[in-house]
Amino acid sequence: MTVTLHFHGASGTVTGSCYRVVHPAGQFLVDCGLFQGNKSVRDLNLKPTPFDPRAIDFLLLTHAHIDHAGLLPKLYRERWRGPMWMTEPTSGLLEYLLPDSAGIQESEAERETKKRGRRGDEPATPLYTMEDAEEALKHRLTCNYGEWINPGPGVRARYWNAGHIIGSASIEVEVANGDGKPVRLLFSGDIGPDEKVFYNEPEGPAGFDYILSESTYGGRERVDYTLVQRREALKAEINTALARGGNLVIPAFAVERSQELLHDIGYLIKSGEIDPRLVFLDSPLASKVTGVYRKYSKMFEDVELGADELFNDPRFRIIEAVEDSKAINTIRGGAIIMSASGMADAGRIKHHLRNNLIRANATVLFVGYQAPGTLGQIILSGAKEVRIHGTLVPVRAAVRAMGNYSAHADHSELMAWIKARLPAHGAIFLTHGEDEERTALRAALMATGLSGDQVILPQLDDYFELTAMGISAKARPATPRIDPAQLPSDWHNAFSDFTIRLSQALQTGSDAEKLALMRSLQAQLSSLGAAPSPGHVPSPITPVETRGYDE
Repeated sequence: MTVTLHFHGASGTVTGSCYRVVHPAGQFLVDCGLFQGNKSVRDLNLKPTPFDPRAIDFLLLTHAHIDHAGLLPKLYRERWRGPMWMTEPTSGLLEYLLPDSAGIQESEAERETKKRGRRGDEPATPLYTMEDAEEALKHRLTCNYGEWINPGPGVRARYWNAGHIIGSASIEVEVANGDGKPVRLLFSGDIGPDEKVFYNEPEGPAGFDYILSESTYGGRERVDYTLVQRREALKAEINTALARGGNLVIPAFAVERSQELLHDIGYLIKSGEIDPRLVFLDSPLASKVTGVYRKYSKMFEDVELGADELFNDPRFRIIEAVEDSKAINTIRGGAIIMSASGMADAGRIKHHLRNNLIRANATVLFVGYQAPGTLGQIILSGAKEVRIHGTLVPVRAAVRAMGNYSAHADHSELMAWIKARLPAHGAIFLTHGEDEERTALRAALMATGLSGDQVILPQLDDYFELTAMGISAKARPATPRIDPAQLPSDWHNAFSDFTIRLSQALQTGSDAEKLALMRSLQAQLSSLGAAPSPGHVPSPITPVETRGYDE
């Protein structure tokens, strides 16, 4: 009997990481993450789980980011009660990340229910609730880097530092396949860059049957830098922004990015190289996560501040209360405002962008990857207007970006990590990347001598039958859960862009030109089979009998 590997997420997109391994003694998952990005991609979260959760024996979790762990409460909502294995810091982060995600799901369902109520529709049901998140947290089991665990019959696993965020891991797995020779797999998780504060470089053994590697930055290189050079670049951005007279707004993920920025900003303040009025970290989740970082600060490498100084500068304001968050909007200049989410598609950062994008003296600085279709990507692409909370907001602020705060390895670092893990006797699967980036990484690997059938780009829900000798069969579901063409940018993005451009077009020209434009668009809709416009219907007039004066 073979081992079957299913790709239930992060296949053609960077989110929704989820792999299922079926073997003679049972089946297990590696990660179960939330899909993020455009609306069509997010709707995958609401669709039926593509397997029976109750048949899963256990789960191995690479790290705590929501795109790897965000659907765990959904599994428990669907009556799964199996154990989840992870490192101790990952367990500490989940203590806050899962309830926070559950709160978001409940809030979104509440808002949707209000909309449906106005239409007389049935109320919305949250993807999962706080109760589901709390149930998930009861089933955490922890392990150490470099030590073998036996999570279930016929399976053993070992975690290796991935250098991505605190507690992140690549997972080495051996699965018995019934013929006496185990199938050896390596799940990369997310690989960190070579130069990163807090951690050593990613590590792991060599020689596997199959390697599953992330490809987020395939084909893309960052400018080589040291940690000192990165702080210099941040210093330049901060001083330029503050010299403009407005605030500096930084969308930042609550986990890792916020803590790295606080470390470097704190060091620059201490050394007298920047002089902000105040530094806000406006995120209840980031506040709690920072506490986890303080707890495990002894494991950090390459830090310039002592444990008592880390995240504790007198100018820092770590905000949790809603009223304190709203008060930040009264500050017109001199402040650094960091808030989640890092792609600006949810959370308090949207309020700060709405209040600062309109100001010509403000600056917005992006410090990480922006997935297609997110608000961050739309702003970074040069949009003149964006829609926030249903309102069109003009973009007058300066928009800047730094790539060297990414928690992901770039192209060369990914290539080096994969080469250090070779040989892969069966195949290398490239996941957790858009197709353009996956294709570029595949081409680079093939240029080293690997054949095309050794480097595979699986699509969502593809599955492969694996032996230690190679792939014996592969298949794809008859009905895909999503049209692959919708992954990078869907029709919702196109519609939003169209309405913004149409609004801009209608702000110029004569009334006659505007009417001609609208009639042209209506004609195109009619040619596509759309129902005709009712047009102008004159009001009925009841004739009134009148008499002449001479009557």
